[in-house]
Order: sequence, then C-alpha cells, then structure tokens
Amino acid sequence: MKKLSTVVAVFVLFALGCGGPRKKPIQIKGSDTMVNLGQVWAEKYMEKNPQDSVAVTGGGSGTGIAALLSRTCDIAECSRRMTEQEISQAKQKGINPCEVRVAMDGLAIVVHPKNPVTKLTIDQLAQIFTGKITNWKAVGGADAEIVVLSREVNSGTHLYFKEHVLRKGDPENKAEFAPGALMLPSSQAIADEVAQNRDAIGYYGMGYLSRRQKPILVAKAETDQYVAPTTDNVVSGEYPISRPLFFYTDGEPRGPVKKFIDFCLSEEGQEIVLKTDFVPVKN
Repeated sequence: MKKLSTVVAVFVLFALGCGGPRKKPIQIKGSDTMVNLGQVWAEKYMEKNPQDSVAVTGGGSGTGIAALLSRTCDIAECSRRMTEQEISQAKQKGINPCEVRVAMDGLAIVVHPKNPVTKLTIDQLAQIFTGKITNWKAVGGADAEIVVLSREVNSGTHLYFKEHVLRKGDPENKAEFAPGALMLPSSQAIADEVAQNRDAIGYYGMGYLSRRQKPILVAKAETDQYVAPTTDNVVSGEYPISRPLFFYTDGEPRGPVKKFIDFCLSEEGQEIVLKTDFVPVKN
C-alpha cells in the first residue's frame, strides 16, 4: 500500500508539473454549414487557452439538436431555429434550450462554371428544385436535363431552403423537392458534384464557394435587382436567401461553455466569421 501511495503521489506531482490534467472537452455537434467555422473557432480558442479542449463534429443541425437532447453535446450548432416540437421534446427531458445567434450566412445557388445561366428568380428556383422546370433551356441555358442537388433532410440548410425558396415562406405551401433530386450528405459533396457536372445545380452556405463553382445571381422577382451572395449583400439585406446561424445550449451558458461562446462573439471571434466567408453579428 505504501508503494502504491508513492506511485500515486508521483503521478499527481507529474500531472501538476505538466499543468494539471486536461479538462473534459467541450463537445460541439451539428450543422455541416457551420462545422468549418466551428473548427477554426475551436483551434484559435485552444491556442489562447491551452488547458481547454474543444471537439467539433458535423452531421447536420438535426444531429446537433438530437445530441443536445440526449446530453451528448454541450453546444448544438444549427443553421436553423429549433422547431416548437424539438423545444417541447427538450423540455420533456428537463432540457431548457438557450439560443445564441453567432453569425449570419447567405445560401449560394451554384452551377458549373461553364453553365451559361447567370441569374434566376426565387420562383424559377422553386420550379427547378420541385421538378416543374426540368431542362436548362427553359431558363436560358443549354438543351440539357437539370440535375438537382440538395442536402439531406436532416440538414438545417435543407429545411431552410425548402421553407424559404420552395415554399416562399408560406406555411400553407406544401411544396417538396423533386422526386429525382439527389440528396447529398454534406455541403462539400454538393460543391464537388457541381464542379464536375455541367448540368447540376445545388445550394450551400457561401463559405463553401470556390472557383470550381459559379454562384447564381438571385432576385425575388423578375422586376427586382439580381444580387450576388456576398458578405456586403447579406449585411445589407439585399441578398434574398440569407439566414442567422445559432448555438444552442442547455440553459444559459456557464463555465467553460460560456467562456468559449464569449470568445466566438468577441472581436477576434467575429473576425474569424468574416475570414471564413460568413457574416459577423457584431461589428
């Protein structure tokens, strides 16, 4: 026993000499739109706070909310608001969701760079993604069948696009994606498919834009101005497909979770938002 106590004492001293045992990681799960932003936040935060640990994984907003409800994450990253049903389910489990808006995002509509189509209205987008328009020729493009790409149903981006583009914000509208639409597991998967498929059209957070895809200019109606998905246009409200991005916690953030969220909302944290092609919520 004396030898065992000595070994334990040496281990404790060694741990203290190394700065003590690391704290339990802050677990962040959810939106694929936000996962890259969350990872950059985590990396910079841990550089400033080496005693802390933050783990960030994607899977979709629904996955993050499910993790919050099962108490397997500390923060759910969401590209949409929690539904009334989800909030009700949370409260039944003794969880009190607290919403924190941490950034803004514009949803880019993207096609292959060699696609001649450069602009579309919300109505044209709705008809394309519901399968009413099936050929690019109908919107000024080549005589070719349109390949519709969407995020999977667990994605907050999928839900937002359906509610605000397909259904145009009308709760009575029951429009759904075209039966032939390809449901892809991530924004990166859509970006990669558009980059190699001249007939494809998809959507994702503008943080995923690259030279391998061409963003479409969007107008609410034919008589309105066609607007590009840029930071300035999201801030001004001119770009018609934009949305807030959220963190959800169980109750008011506290302890290490509050410290991390405070960093994300700090001047440095919001500068990261801008550098990763999202829009800050604080100047």
